Amino acid sequence: MINLKLFLVGLVLLVSSCQSEEIEERPPNIVLFLVDDMGWQDTSVPFWEERTPFNDRYHTPNMNRLAAEGIKFTQAYATPVCSPTRISLMTGMNAARHRVTNWTLRKDSIQPMEKRHETLYFPFWNVNGMSPYAGDSLAVHALPLPQALHDVGYYTAHVGKAHLGSIGTPGAEPKNLGFDVNIAGHAAGAPGSYLGTEDFGNNNPKRATWAVPGLEDYHGKDIFLTEAITQEALKAIDTAVTTAQPFFLYLSHYAVHTPIMGDEHFVKKYLAKGLDSIEAKYASMIEGMDKSLGDVMDYLEAKNIADNTVILFMSDNGGLSAHARGGEPHTHNKPLASGKGSMYEGGIREPMLVKWPDHIEPNTKTDFQVIIEDFYPTILEIAGIDSLQTVQKVDGESFVSVLEGTTYPGIRPLYWHYPNEWGPEGPGIGAASAVRKGDWKLIYFHADQHMELYNLKDDIGETNNLFETNPEKVVELAKNLTDHLKSVDAQMPVHKTTGRRVDYPSMLLSRE
Repeated sequence: MINLKLFLVGLVLLVSSCQSEEIEERPPNIVLFLVDDMGWQDTSVPFWEERTPFNDRYHTPNMNRLAAEGIKFTQAYATPVCSPTRISLMTGMNAARHRVTNWTLRKDSIQPMEKRHETLYFPFWNVNGMSPYAGDSLAVHALPLPQALHDVGYYTAHVGKAHLGSIGTPGAEPKNLGFDVNIAGHAAGAPGSYLGTEDFGNNNPKRATWAVPGLEDYHGKDIFLTEAITQEALKAIDTAVTTAQPFFLYLSHYAVHTPIMGDEHFVKKYLAKGLDSIEAKYASMIEGMDKSLGDVMDYLEAKNIADNTVILFMSDNGGLSAHARGGEPHTHNKPLASGKGSMYEGGIREPMLVKWPDHIEPNTKTDFQVIIEDFYPTILEIAGIDSLQTVQKVDGESFVSVLEGTTYPGIRPLYWHYPNEWGPEGPGIGAASAVRKGDWKLIYFHADQHMELYNLKDDIGETNNLFETNPEKVVELAKNLTDHLKSVDAQMPVHKTTGRRVDYPSMLLSRE
């Protein structure tokens, strides 16, 4: 009897040991929390060397909490508008290479503002977004990030805004890109309405294109879209826990994109602060987004899976400032210049946070420069995928070593390419290419083919153009940018008056 008891105890210990090893070896869950149109300072977390008035305006306690539990990136970048960022995120490709360089919506058609531009003809970029199939017209074929994760056993959930393919194309449906489930994602990049009482734009013919799909359970209810999407995200986590799979949750909020609508849970406090009605509504949307982050973090803890879950927080482009905001346009991201749609820092620099328990030292920060295509190889490495055959050339570089504090990869150039027209006018808005290398940034504006050079360490607001006084740096960065654009056969606009293609920057300098 004693020997039998000892055998059973040993067996239990052996099983427990094996289970512990399984838990230890299980890949981490991954939550990618993406906010739409959120500026670098639309948060109470300071991403600069000092606090700004905007940091004191907004109330984001859960972003503060995430920063305290993880690492803050002070120099993280996306593209000037949304679809190029999202395609780079899903493919690891730089925008110049994947050619989804503007926001997508109508199949086989460039944007109306591009058709009527006064001085430039714009190229037919990949207006149909991305596709899992080779040969689709005007679409980039790639192995999508969620497909790669799905193929190694991850439960992949898309909740919120997609904006990855034009209406009627394969990329418009996230389930075609490797997601097991899609809630609320379709071709459009903005909601018909944020209000459940307005069915999120459904049943309104004027908002039919933008009506958010898949949330019928919330129609007619007094609920804000951000909250409804969050509730669906928590259900997705439940499903993954039930199936005992590691999960990839892509929680992609429509907030804080227009239409700017007040979240009644938070708007009154901002009105009481003296903000005008539009800015009070905007601030309430920011706080509602932050509550969503907190709800997810709380839920992970309640399910006892927080310790094996990575959270990455990012925005898809700079804060909106050219139109639809209260107050003076182009000032909502100060000291950064301009905002969404611009090649200046206000249009491309983003708030970024990452939490990875036992891998990241809590409450740390880094000035290492990352760009949105870096997320693809980084997430794959976090998931333990160390060899992957992709149909696309991946431009992004993993920043796992930065997260873990093991090595600092050093300086490398970052590139932006926007041979397009967004619509609104403003500083730095319009067709342009840019490169950042170390502290230096060169912007090349296509319409008049002029360049601007800035030292961002000394001049974060891009107020002092050093083009005339530092020709050697101009030549160096122009060559870096030209080499990149040539290597990916980047599309360029054509001048209407001469019929000539806009020169690459080095070619222009050589003729001067």
